[in-house]
Amino acid sequence: MRAIVTVIGKDRVGIIASVCTLLAQCGVNILDISQTIMQEYFTMIMLVDLTTCSLPFNQLSNSLKKSGEDQALSIRIQREDIFTAMHRI
Repeated sequence: MRAIVTVIGKDRVGIIASVCTLLAQCGVNILDISQTIMQEYFTMIMLVDLTTCSLPFNQLSNSLKKSGEDQALSIRIQREDIFTAMHRI
């Protein structure tokens, strides 16, 4: 299964490293990544493969959310099929 991870927050050193480290520790493979800085705000979207993820989806989602809260970031994950359906015109 594939999913979309979004990260938004005030820019600072180490955001990409911390998110990617958490995903790697859970066995999540990053397929594509795009990030940009909009004035002082960091934004990132990632396409990830959850095939070898060691956690159930809900637990991974909660872990990412908690990590984001600890870093004053919004980190969310959504299944690709749901993301695609929501953004279809």
